[in-house]
Amino acid sequence: MMTSRSLRASAATSARTAVAAFAAMLLGSFLLYGVGFAQPQQIHDAAHDARHSFAFPCH
Repeated sequence: MMTSRSLRASAATSARTAVAAFAAMLLGSFLLYGVGFAQPQQIHDAAHDARHSFAFPCH
């Protein structure tokens, strides 16, 4: 039988996991799109190569 304390702990763990997943998605989006559209050619090329290495379509 789950107590209210264990339910709160479970909800807190789920919330932390959701926040971490959202932060990871934001960072990933920045790396794929933000850096991919950067002006310095070396930064753009590095992001472009990384997208291809993960089979991510970019053009």
